[in-house]
Amino acid sequence: MSFLTTAARMWLTRSAKPFCFTKEYDQNLPYTDTQQLGLYIHIPFCREICSFCPYCKVRYEKQLAQRYIDALTEEIHLVGKQQGNRKKTVTSLYIGGGSPALAVDRLAEIIGVVKIYFEITEGIGIELHPDEVTVPLLQKLKQAGVTKISIGIQSFQETFLKVLGRTSSDYETMFQAIRKVAFETVSMDFIFALPGETFALLKQDIDTAFEGGADHIAIYPFIDFSFAEHQIPLMDNREKRKLLEDITSYCREKGCYRESIWTFSKHGGKKYSSMTRENFLGFGCSATTLLEKQFKINTFSVEEYIRRIAVHHLPTALTLRFTERQRMVYYLFWTAYTTRVSEADFEGFFGVPLRKKYGLELWLAKRLKYITHHGGIYEMTSKGAFYYHYYENYYTLSYIDQMWNLLRKKAFPEKIRF
Repeated sequence: MSFLTTAARMWLTRSAKPFCFTKEYDQNLPYTDTQQLGLYIHIPFCREICSFCPYCKVRYEKQLAQRYIDALTEEIHLVGKQQGNRKKTVTSLYIGGGSPALAVDRLAEIIGVVKIYFEITEGIGIELHPDEVTVPLLQKLKQAGVTKISIGIQSFQETFLKVLGRTSSDYETMFQAIRKVAFETVSMDFIFALPGETFALLKQDIDTAFEGGADHIAIYPFIDFSFAEHQIPLMDNREKRKLLEDITSYCREKGCYRESIWTFSKHGGKKYSSMTRENFLGFGCSATTLLEKQFKINTFSVEEYIRRIAVHHLPTALTLRFTERQRMVYYLFWTAYTTRVSEADFEGFFGVPLRKKYGLELWLAKRLKYITHHGGIYEMTSKGAFYYHYYENYYTLSYIDQMWNLLRKKAFPEKIRF
């Protein structure tokens, strides 16, 4: 456990009490009165397993995938029925993986079950591998109700694809398919801070993405998870900071709106992320749920997930019960990912002014030129965005890395403390 993350947690929660995730869960989730609720569905199947990817994934087998989707739809029923006869309004549905397109023939069925219980106001997004982006597949996605696609490019540069253990794709076919089948949002994901990477090469990737039909890009830094099977050397923090600043400046010069630390949009104002939601329900193995008073994570084991659902129990592996200050820290951490925190939204969520709880921290952040304040909005500067990334990296390796590593080995661990 990093001293930095422990000290920050104790200071921000005003308590020595750790975050304690335990082997317990609520069969009935308290989400019915929750506002600004998002939905996430995890489909873990991949044809090939990328060595750098830390997410919950397994090699695709048709029979296993069919059994999993049967369980997935049942989990949605189990949670959705808690609403009774009324539908719950939610912001969005995001389908990730894995390669969710491997379930394309049952995607309309999955979305149909979701729509029995939930009214989606901001659209449905799905992650895709570049090789999957063909006209027939995109047409199936549209027919199923998908409105946004996110394509995991990682890099258009052959050199960096080799570093990541990926092979090049037929990008011309992909671009033609995007032009022929229109979506509300076409996002392309990239990884930066790879060894030997320069801004000139990243700029080429950004230009290629926008010229090829993207109206949204996500450029994430490479994070070295302890359990990922790779030998990729890490970039120096000063180089990484300069790259992030150059990326941000260039995207803004092109007229893009910065939606979050790593994402830039041509249209602006439309959230397209599985992360930047005040509250969300997660379905599928490894999916997480964040509500007003709890955070829970589902088992990573596909077989144990199916077994738990078969007896009509939720597949929760671990649950954290929040103190008020702990929930505030979660709220601020994930909201700050958008680079903006609204005083009014914070007070609306917690019933107390933001400055009453964190006035000293906000004053210090302004003095250090990490944030600016105008119109009730605290916004990160370029300097602040980098240091947020710097802390997020510590957080990821101190908390998420340990939890995911444990859950990869044990379907239902007893507890984990941070």
